[in-house]
Amino acid sequence: MNINKSLIVVAIFLLPFIGAEASDKKSYELPRTEIVPIKDTQADRQYELFIKLPEGYEKNKGKNYPVIYFTDADVHLELLSGTEFIMGEVILVGISDQKDLNKDIDGHNSRARDYSISKSSNPERQAKYKFGQASNHLTFIRNNVIKFIESNYRTDPSNRTYFGFSLGGLFGTYALMTQPDTFKNYILGSPSLWRDIPLLFSLENPELKSKSQEINLFISYGELEKELSVHVEDFITQLKAKKYEGLSSIKQVVIKSSGHSDSFPMVGVRSVKWLATLNNKQGVKND
Repeated sequence: MNINKSLIVVAIFLLPFIGAEASDKKSYELPRTEIVPIKDTQADRQYELFIKLPEGYEKNKGKNYPVIYFTDADVHLELLSGTEFIMGEVILVGISDQKDLNKDIDGHNSRARDYSISKSSNPERQAKYKFGQASNHLTFIRNNVIKFIESNYRTDPSNRTYFGFSLGGLFGTYALMTQPDTFKNYILGSPSLWRDIPLLFSLENPELKSKSQEINLFISYGELEKELSVHVEDFITQLKAKKYEGLSSIKQVVIKSSGHSDSFPMVGVRSVKWLATLNNKQGVKND
């Protein structure tokens, strides 16, 4: 009899939770974050910017902030948001894939097209994915994205950073070699440098040899990425041999006991810590 009474009491207690409808749930949104549509005016393509402002942005009206720009916006925003305790006073700007691409027809997103620097030798794959349009995407970032951000937010134009991983790392390498003044700091996690190293150096911008450039590079890969690591090491070796005066520093990191995917979160933490140290040395205040 006592057991039955206990069961009744428990049932009454749980009743409000049992009766909760799915409509009572709500999605979580990152604080101080907004999504803004933006157009690639050269290629007539629609994208989105995922913008996250630092906590003190509204209060500190006279302060300008460094910006971290990154590709693969939806994935990287979550990772980089988690590094606020390392470097809080920074604006995050993520660039999405193309939003008006008809995936029912094309069967893919724009990532392979926008971040790659050479065409595929396979005609069918090239026709489907349209590889090798990094040049256009970089023009979009320089002419549309950066200009929009610097016209509408309080930024420090002298302190831009690029963060890219995998194919996004390849795109960042392309930006470094061809338009190095786009960013001051480059973070390249496991860049997909499989066959593009000769092409990258053939596209070398003479400004890399100039002291007028002050570029810092963070480049990494996972210890277990045996095949990719050979290419990344080759790129780093050639880069150092060039002795570019525009490259102020090269930070090379091997993420221990990690492959391609599981090195990703560690790249975020290690690289932002490196970036925060750089900013502190240069007199940029961070929380």
